[in-house]
Amino acid sequence: MVAPLSIIVPTNDSARDLPDTVTSLFEGLQDGLIKELIICDSTDDKSVETIADKLGAVFIKSAKGRGTQLREGAKYSSGEWMLFLHADTHLGEGWNRIVSDFIDSHPDRVGYFRLKFRRRGFFPHMVAGWANLRSTLFDLPYGDQGLLISRTLYDQIGGFQAIPLMEDVDFCRKLKGKLMMLDGLASTSARRQVKNGWIRSGLGNLWILTRYFLGSSPEDLFNKYYK
Repeated sequence: MVAPLSIIVPTNDSARDLPDTVTSLFEGLQDGLIKELIICDSTDDKSVETIADKLGAVFIKSAKGRGTQLREGAKYSSGEWMLFLHADTHLGEGWNRIVSDFIDSHPDRVGYFRLKFRRRGFFPHMVAGWANLRSTLFDLPYGDQGLLISRTLYDQIGGFQAIPLMEDVDFCRKLKGKLMMLDGLASTSARRQVKNGWIRSGLGNLWILTRYFLGSSPEDLFNKYYK
C-alpha cells in the first residue's frame, strides 16, 4: 500500500506538547499509513525545529495564525489524504485502523474523532460531552478533534482560510452534511480551561462563536479577545 496520509500539525510554543502527540501517531507509522508528518511553526522557538528534525518530520515556518499555518501545511503536503491535528491532541489506540477503514469506505466524507480531555472530573466530562453533541447535531467539530479529509475534497472547498480565529468553524461550515464522527478518541490538553476556569472558558467560547455567526470578523474577534 502506498502511504496515503499527510499529518499536518500547527505549532505555537508547542515544544512540550509535540513529543507525546507524535508518540500517539506511531501506530500509523508502523503500518505504513503515514506518508509524512508536517510541522508548521509560527514562532522563533528553535526547539520545535530541533524536535521536528529528530522525528524526521518536515518543518515549515509560517506567519502567525492557525488558519494560515494549516493552509501552508496543506500546500506543502503530498498525501492523497490529510489529517489536521493540534499539537496538544493525542490520538487513541487503534486510530490507524479507524482512519484506514474510513479512507477506504468514505472517500467523499470528512472524519473527526470523539473529544476527551486529559483531565478527570465533572467539568471535563461535561464540556467534552457538549463538544461531541455539538459536532453531531450541527456539523461543527472543534479543531482539537482532528479533521481527516481527502485532498480532492479539500481543494474543492478552497481549504482553510488564512484567518487568525474560527478557521475550524469556517472550514466545517463549507462541509455541511459531509462530516462524520469516527469511532476513536482524540484526547486534548485542558491547560487553558484549568487556568481560566471551565465555566468561564466555555461561556467565552460560546460568546465568540455567537459573535462570529452574527457577522464579526475573525480578525476583530482575535484582536479583542486574544491580544
